[in-house]
Amino acid sequence: MTPEETQKLNEHIKGISEILINNTAIENLKDFESIELIVREHMLNNVSPVVAGFFFETATGTTVGRTRVVNSIIGKVKITSKQAGELGLEKNNRLSPYLEKCCLRLVANESFEHAEEDIKMTTGMEVSGSSQHRLVQRYEFSAPQGKGIIEALSVDGGNVRLRTPLGQESIWQNYKAVSLHGQICAAFFRENDQLLSWTNSQPLGKVITCVGDGHDGIWNLITRIGDSFQRREVLDWYHLVENLNKVGGSNKRIRRVESYLWDGDIEMALAEFKGSQNKSVVNFQNYVQKHRQRIPDYGLYQDLGICIGSGSVESKIKQIGARIKITGAQWKAENVSQILNLRCAYLNQAIA
Repeated sequence: MTPEETQKLNEHIKGISEILINNTAIENLKDFESIELIVREHMLNNVSPVVAGFFFETATGTTVGRTRVVNSIIGKVKITSKQAGELGLEKNNRLSPYLEKCCLRLVANESFEHAEEDIKMTTGMEVSGSSQHRLVQRYEFSAPQGKGIIEALSVDGGNVRLRTPLGQESIWQNYKAVSLHGQICAAFFRENDQLLSWTNSQPLGKVITCVGDGHDGIWNLITRIGDSFQRREVLDWYHLVENLNKVGGSNKRIRRVESYLWDGDIEMALAEFKGSQNKSVVNFQNYVQKHRQRIPDYGLYQDLGICIGSGSVESKIKQIGARIKITGAQWKAENVSQILNLRCAYLNQAIA
């Protein structure tokens, strides 16, 4: 912008400001915040929509077509059907693309009711909670794709509370999440085949370190990822230690066993409990025997930079839970996948 253009713009802005302040109640000038709000209101209602109209006409070179009103972050703007087509605005869409993204980011983190309040506060625009709910229902999230070779991943499960008829107890059901370490994540509800299909469609490395805890459901999935010759299965070290500590008894013995397991010496670890009939000891022995092929030399793996923990996916489960386990939240089964996809899209920074 040239100095002459800047001067001319400032003159016009001054004239606009004088008109706006003449149409502002004195109580809206009492402090900084009230001035912020009234200026934003004037911009959204009287200035930005008119400016946008000039931009639409200039960008498309047309004013042809039926006019419709679209809610946007610059107010309620008018745009013709021809202009909308030229600018890629979908038919019958009453929210602008950017305002949609603002709504999606909020409802990915909080309830639809709170998102309605926060949209109003942050943008000045009103988008009802029901409108945001419909937006999520019709929004299609493309399956995320890893950008580089996947060398490590982890799988874990979380719970979601399903809506039940009035008077009946709540039902909690499981969903599964996959974290491609250092890249993206995805979550699936009652869709184990889709989980496997999505994971196997990623650019998996020649060797993939697959980390999980001791649950059969997790390993039933992991054993179907990639091929057996490329899959390196690792029992999560921290879950192994957690189960060891459940044994109780002598702390010195627990530390010795932990040291043996860190070195991958399963026989020496189990020998520490030889002859014990204690239930907790037997449970731990069975746990180790069941996963012995997944218990490596953890110390060596750590030195080599090979993943030994499933913290990546557990972190994602917690972050997903922060949305779907909002106090009092109950979900229709048909809506769970949508909110999981929305939350993962947010975590993958796909809504930006």
